[in-house]
Amino acid sequence: MPKSLYETLNIGENSTADEIKKAYRKLARKYHPDINKDVDAQDKFKEINAAYEVLSDSEKKAKYDQFGDQMFGGQNFHDFAQGQGAGVDLDEILRSMFGGGGGFSSSAGFGGFNGGFGMPDLDVRSRITIPFLSSVLGGKHQVTTGDGDKFDIKIPAGIKSGETLRVRGKGKSHQGQKGDLLIAVDVAHSSEYERKGSDLYKAIDVPLKLALFGGKIMVDTPQKEVTLKVPKNTKNGQKFRLKEKGFPDRKTGSVGNMYLVANIVLPDSDSIPEDLRKLCEEKLPE
Repeated sequence: MPKSLYETLNIGENSTADEIKKAYRKLARKYHPDINKDVDAQDKFKEINAAYEVLSDSEKKAKYDQFGDQMFGGQNFHDFAQGQGAGVDLDEILRSMFGGGGGFSSSAGFGGFNGGFGMPDLDVRSRITIPFLSSVLGGKHQVTTGDGDKFDIKIPAGIKSGETLRVRGKGKSHQGQKGDLLIAVDVAHSSEYERKGSDLYKAIDVPLKLALFGGKIMVDTPQKEVTLKVPKNTKNGQKFRLKEKGFPDRKTGSVGNMYLVANIVLPDSDSIPEDLRKLCEEKLPE
C-alpha cells in the first residue's frame, strides 16, 4: 500500500518519532522560503509541514498507516497537494481529514472517506475578516454562529488570509456527536503597513530639518511607540530597520523585521522667512 507521506520527509515507514522530527527539521531548513528562493520551494515547504502534521501525531499516523494514500484518492501526496491550488492550507485540510470522532472528516472531501464512515458532515463553515494588526499581534475576535450563538475566538499572531481556524464542538449535532466550526480568515488591508513575507514596511514623514541635520522622531509600531534616531543627510526613501518588529512566522517561531521608509517632508516655500528664503535661493546647490 503506497504511503507517500514518508517519501515527502525522505524517511522509511519504520522511522521513530525522533527520526521523523530530525528529517522534518532538516528539510524545513532547506526549503524555508526565507532561505530557498527557488520558485518551487514554497510549495515543497508546505508539503513538508503538512506531512509532519500527520506523521508527528501518533493517532493521525496510525490512521494513515492503516489506509495510506487511499486518503488522497489514490494519488501520491505531492500530486494531491498540487491539486489543491495556491493559497490552500494543507495543514488544515489534513487536520480535517485526520480529525477525531473515530473516522476521517468529510470536510476535505477526498478519498471517499467521511466522518465515522457514514456519519454526515457535522462541520460548519464560516468566514471572518480581522484587522491587520490582529494578524500581527494576535488577539480575540467575536464570531456569531447561524443560531445566534456569540463567543470570542483566539486569533494567533502570524495568521494570514486563507488560513482556517477550527473551533471544536461548535458544529452541527448528530447522534450524540458534535462537529466543529471551521472559520476561514481574511486579513483586512492596512493603509499604514505593508507586509512582504515576514517583513513589515511603513512610510514615515521626516521633516527637512531632521533629514539635513539629524535628530529623533517618535514612530508607532504594532507593538509600541519607539524613538528613531534620524542621521543627518537622510535621503528620501532611505530605510531604517527595526529588528524582529515585523510579522511572526507560525511555523518556525521566528519574527521578521520592520522597515521604516523615510518620506522627506519639504516645507512650503511661502512659509519660510524672507531672509532665509533668499539665502536658500542664493546658496542651495542647483
